[in-house]
Amino acid sequence: MRNNKLKLSVLACSLTAALIGCSEAPTSQSSVSQPEQTHSTVALQKPVVYQVFTRLFGNTNTTNAPWGTLEQNGVGKFADFDDAALRGIKELGVTHVWYTGVLHHAMVTDYSDFNLPSDDPDVVKGRAGSPYAIKDYYNVNPDLASKPADRLTEFEALIERTHAHGMKVVIDIVPNHVARDYHSVSKPPGIEDFGANDDTSVEYKRDNNFYYVVGQDFVVPQDENYQVLGGDPHPKADGQFSESPAKWTGNGARKAQPDINDWYETVKVNYGVKPDGSYDFPKLPEEYANLDYRAHYAFWQDKELPDSWYKFRDITQYWLSKGVDGFRYDMAEMVPVEFWSFLNSAIKMTNPDAFLLAEVYNPDLYRDYIYQGKMDYLYDKVGFYDSLKWVIQGKQPATAVLESHKQVLDIEQHLLHFLENHDEQRIASPDFAGDMNWGKPAMTVSTLVGRSPSMIYFGQTVGEDGSEHAGFGAPTRTSIFDYIGVPAHQAWMNNGKFDGGGLTDEQRQLRQFYVDLMKLNALPAIVGGELNELPNSQPDSVISFERVLGEQRIAVVANFAQQPLAVELDIQGVKSGQTLLGAEPEFLQQKMSLNLPYQGVSVVALGGDSHE
Repeated sequence: MRNNKLKLSVLACSLTAALIGCSEAPTSQSSVSQPEQTHSTVALQKPVVYQVFTRLFGNTNTTNAPWGTLEQNGVGKFADFDDAALRGIKELGVTHVWYTGVLHHAMVTDYSDFNLPSDDPDVVKGRAGSPYAIKDYYNVNPDLASKPADRLTEFEALIERTHAHGMKVVIDIVPNHVARDYHSVSKPPGIEDFGANDDTSVEYKRDNNFYYVVGQDFVVPQDENYQVLGGDPHPKADGQFSESPAKWTGNGARKAQPDINDWYETVKVNYGVKPDGSYDFPKLPEEYANLDYRAHYAFWQDKELPDSWYKFRDITQYWLSKGVDGFRYDMAEMVPVEFWSFLNSAIKMTNPDAFLLAEVYNPDLYRDYIYQGKMDYLYDKVGFYDSLKWVIQGKQPATAVLESHKQVLDIEQHLLHFLENHDEQRIASPDFAGDMNWGKPAMTVSTLVGRSPSMIYFGQTVGEDGSEHAGFGAPTRTSIFDYIGVPAHQAWMNNGKFDGGGLTDEQRQLRQFYVDLMKLNALPAIVGGELNELPNSQPDSVISFERVLGEQRIAVVANFAQQPLAVELDIQGVKSGQTLLGAEPEFLQQKMSLNLPYQGVSVVALGGDSHE
């Protein structure tokens, strides 16, 4: 429809007034972290996170040799996030950029000239290394700096540039484990390395940072189907790594020789959980689930707590002082909820608007980690994401998606929605959907179904399929372990112009769809409205619902069939509508009729009792 952008702007302004003054807005909305705003006519917006694998974003090299070195395959830099790049990210409605892989982690590339020798490839996954095997929490990956000696200063400059473009900065904190060879070369005065003061003669002690396999040395895991560095020679690739006594592995494996499928490149951090599972710290009283972060902070002030708790508090405070605005916590459910109460309350005391996102996959723990652990947001994977994926793959009817959403309606504003991230298969990969355009109906439903923030993974908006054989691990996901170029993303990047000059027409259309879709996050009916199901004539293949704020109604319809569909919806009391995205409806006798194309959607602002 012509003039949609103007109509959307007018609608957003009118709905803002409704939201600010409407008594029907959900009271729980006040707990959602919102972007900074004035109390004038500026529209509210749901948070939108852009996850970018920092090492890959700016890499223009197209060699893509399996197990390729940095010199062969190239690597992106902090400097690649220039004004043009950040404008392109901002165009997607992004409020927070999650820079993945920023912290200095174990890697095979040698920076001995900067007092950073290469790590032993026998305990490194891939050549570039896993971003979740941190070896120095007080500095950043030298790969990412134009001048490795200035790497921290270059990251601080990136924080400033991101802020200048109106977006906030999120980085990873990996609380459950660190690299086997953790050693900080730039820790502040008075800070001790993890394990530096441990009593290694015992398996467990409250203030030890690690657990130990007493009396046994670490043995590198062996597997006949795996070769370190793909078989390429390396002076340290000898099947040996010195660690005496052996430490428990990151996923909790307690053997001196972990399995090849264990997180063998990492060691588990001790939070005062004894080997039998009992706690060596105070239990958080149940009533604290109803109290704010200030009360949680006060609770912990007179307690004696495990040393690891204080180490991570100091780490997060360090990065807050550098201008970081929030953290994404890896595998948060493997760390006790009491620690999160301690850590997150300390963070919020420093920055009440800090953005705290956690990876939790057990739905039975969701409410504890939100209310007692004081997380802002958790992944909504087990349930919503899985249901959407199964619907696309024809394994479930479309009705399964809203049924899944109903299970978390009381906390849905705290559950981050996504279709891609570094752990999941690309939409365009054959193991997911095999077609990038399935992102249109799926992302429409994912973004608009609730008050949840949304996340976009770099390359998603231009159909990256993750088919590169990078080295460690199989394709379908873009590698996080090796140096590699990302072809669809590189086409948008266009040799650093960030203008989409290398995209096909289909890729441009997909990106524009995402741009138009994410603008709808500025509609207050989407920000804070209630969800109502809209019955439709094709319930097994079509998802339909409306978001309602006062008298304002936004209808959303998405086609998950393998062909175009004619669909009718019962729309009581409505005879007109304004199309905001996708197919134009017809209104007749309290019904809305749509001819939805294959993978098509329609988002309509429903009108009143007369035609416009």
